[in-house]
Amino acid sequence: MRRPGFASLATGAAIAGMCWAVRGRSSAVFGPSVWRGQPGRKAMALTFDDGPGAGTVEILKVLAEYGVPATFFQCGTHVLRAPELSHWIRASGHEIGNHSHTHPNCALQRPSFIEDEFRQAQEAIAEATGAAPVLMRAPYGVRWFGFGEMQEHLRLTGVMWSVLGRDWKLPARAIADRVVSGARDGAIVCLHDGRGMLKDPDINSTIEAVRRIVPALLEKGYRLETVSQLLCPTN
Repeated sequence: MRRPGFASLATGAAIAGMCWAVRGRSSAVFGPSVWRGQPGRKAMALTFDDGPGAGTVEILKVLAEYGVPATFFQCGTHVLRAPELSHWIRASGHEIGNHSHTHPNCALQRPSFIEDEFRQAQEAIAEATGAAPVLMRAPYGVRWFGFGEMQEHLRLTGVMWSVLGRDWKLPARAIADRVVSGARDGAIVCLHDGRGMLKDPDINSTIEAVRRIVPALLEKGYRLETVSQLLCPTN
């Protein structure tokens, strides 16, 4: 059997390194990024990507029932369709972050394209809610050259996650099991109240999972906070 040569091993290592830089949850290669809160506090943050949409309302009802906040990373295009919903979300005590304007995969994109995507979303969210986001999450978690400059210009901190619910493909019970079993002090959970650029997607699996996740985490003694509260606790 032919053994891989040094060049092949070096190429493989370079590819693995780039993959981590682009999508590694703890990577800050392309810009400031966080993926968990401080250890030692029994607190977690639920986050929702790709909205807002029709299903977001049902998620908000569950959160309101238990009196807990969450962070919604919203796409500018969806915000323009339902600005009153984004306004309501913020007015209800939740946090809104920037998730780009049209949810593109930013790998191999020009820095000017990346900045334009997040600037448009920043403006749409600020117009709808009266406040510009301070957090952003890259679509698919993919960061690239130009992210650092964009974050500096727009004053955005990148947020990854500790637990990925995979709610775009799994049934509710499996989603809830992933999240609850991954519960840790300072964990940031990534779920979705939309599905990319789909206008009104079916997110019933996510809604049902949230109905299971919230009481289960509270029963375990976790305090549910926004990402900003998790990163900068006041108590």
